[in-house]
Amino acid sequence: MDGIAGDGGRAPATGDRSGAVQPLLSVNGLVKHFRGHRQWRGGRRDVRAVDGVTFDVAKGETLGIVGESGCGKSTLARLIMRIVAADVGGVLFDGEAVGPERQDLAQFRRDAQMVFQDSHASLNPRLTVEDTVAFGPWVHGLARQKALARAHDLMARVGLEPARYAGRYPHELSGGQRQRVNIARALALEPRLLILDEPVSALDKSIEAQVLNLLIDLKAEFALTYIFISHDLNVVRVMSDRVMVMYLGKIAEIGSAEVILRSPRHPYTMALLASMPSMDPEHRTVAAPLSGDPPDPINPPSGCRFHTRCRFAAPVCALSQPALAEIADCHGVACLMAAAGSGHPLAPPSL
Repeated sequence: MDGIAGDGGRAPATGDRSGAVQPLLSVNGLVKHFRGHRQWRGGRRDVRAVDGVTFDVAKGETLGIVGESGCGKSTLARLIMRIVAADVGGVLFDGEAVGPERQDLAQFRRDAQMVFQDSHASLNPRLTVEDTVAFGPWVHGLARQKALARAHDLMARVGLEPARYAGRYPHELSGGQRQRVNIARALALEPRLLILDEPVSALDKSIEAQVLNLLIDLKAEFALTYIFISHDLNVVRVMSDRVMVMYLGKIAEIGSAEVILRSPRHPYTMALLASMPSMDPEHRTVAAPLSGDPPDPINPPSGCRFHTRCRFAAPVCALSQPALAEIADCHGVACLMAAAGSGHPLAPPSL
């Protein structure tokens, strides 16, 4: 694809698209509390959407982020993209800080793009498909004809024949077709990182499989890195190299997809896996693996935030907040049962 710059050509990115040791993305202690309404008594109470999240994403990998609705997945994605400003913490992209300056953000948003869950609401109803995909390159300095040529090329690559779809508007497309437009638009600036926020949750299963296969092919073709957010563990299993489980604004467990999905160590991850439906009559779900609703993010429980719903909870869980500790190679768990000498009856003895 053609380069982008003010003169119609973009200098090559300094970062390496190959799998170097340096992470492509480093998230350091992100915190976001949304200010709530002022109470009659007790002042203002904040919603703790994201509460101290730290992780890295290696070049060329897919990090899957899972958790119940309200755990902070989508807010975290918007913090990384700086759609929402963080209260505390920062983001490094290929070793460089992503600052608030306009020039820094313009460069960052060439390298990092996002595909949103609602394929209809994220498209401008007044723009045709070709204008939607071409708009980003055109705004960033590419000549309009070249931007349209790039848009047609990307439309063909995501399975939308330009001759049929270039002049259509979003309301004339199906949900799967609109999501393909969103994917093409995200690729138009030649990004290195794609954040996919529930990209297939609103699609039926046959279209979901097609879009997932498309994303896998595009990742290989364009040497992309993905952050894939989903509540569907079956989709995460197919897409992800590593998995990060979030609960009430914090990381509960993070590690390789094979380890997390086969041998989870956090009770919340165990419950999520146990809740997956099975067609095997020998593995019927007899008892609910998880009961109750997530606690109020305005007033989260003391200690471990999961202890109010955990079947392994001990008195110490309400008193001590577990840190995210590495229990094996690249496998971190925030649970007192996994921390040696934590005081939990099932914890290993201190060394």
